[in-house]
Amino acid sequence: MATKASRTAARLMLAPAVILLLGWMLVPLTMTVIFSFKRYLPMRGGDLGWVGFENYVRFVSSSAFWPAVQSTLIIVGGVLLITVVLGVVLAILLDQPMWGQGIVRILVIAPFFVMPTVSALVWKNMFMDPVNGLFAHLWRFFGATPVSWLSEASMPSIILIVSWQWLPFATLILLTAIQSLDSEQLEAAEMDGAPPLSRFFHITLPHLARAITIVVLIQTIFLLAVFAEIFVTTQGAFGTRTLTYLIFQRVLESQNVGLGSAGGVYAIILANILALFLMRIVGKNLDR
Repeated sequence: MATKASRTAARLMLAPAVILLLGWMLVPLTMTVIFSFKRYLPMRGGDLGWVGFENYVRFVSSSAFWPAVQSTLIIVGGVLLITVVLGVVLAILLDQPMWGQGIVRILVIAPFFVMPTVSALVWKNMFMDPVNGLFAHLWRFFGATPVSWLSEASMPSIILIVSWQWLPFATLILLTAIQSLDSEQLEAAEMDGAPPLSRFFHITLPHLARAITIVVLIQTIFLLAVFAEIFVTTQGAFGTRTLTYLIFQRVLESQNVGLGSAGGVYAIILANILALFLMRIVGKNLDR
């Protein structure tokens, strides 16, 4: 049993790391909140003083705010739907014995290690280019007119690109969960004459509930900050401007740090609301 002295020593040893982590988080957050109450234009006069809640009112009353929130939620929801559904399917397939199973698993997981900018450039130039892209050649092969994906189907294109990046993560988590499933349950159900679909919905899927909630929680946190894929492909045009990209435009393109900081606070609030909602779902599944 740990003594009082050992617990005190442990706290003292952990204190520098905790202080550094808190400073790393709190200093930028504090500066963001402070700037959100100021009119700060670096290239047009610098700090012009306090303006109260003016930046918050301007940002939320902007005609681009609610469409940006809507686009953000559509991308998050679309990517989660694709990655969870296909992740379950791929995890089940990868759990089956096959030749070269290790190599196949590495190839499936590999896209997760590709940088978002590189991934977006590959999809933009090699697959979705309306003239020389792979999809354009396939369309011509079947006698159809090539589609300009990033302008005519911009939102599905962004969702497809981001899903390709995050599908390996979901597959890896779900594959780990499937491998922990007791095979005796499936064998007993099979001996009792249960069809494959029945075994999946009544045994496999309930067993994956915890893993799915973890995937949804982690991916949602990161997907709310999707930026590189949009910057490389559409630059926020054609209805793909998310809240993160709108903040970028206000800070760098408009050179209005105060207005962008107010948008950052709104983004933090949105992320915390979704995180709390998802944490309740995760908590219910983990308590079962």
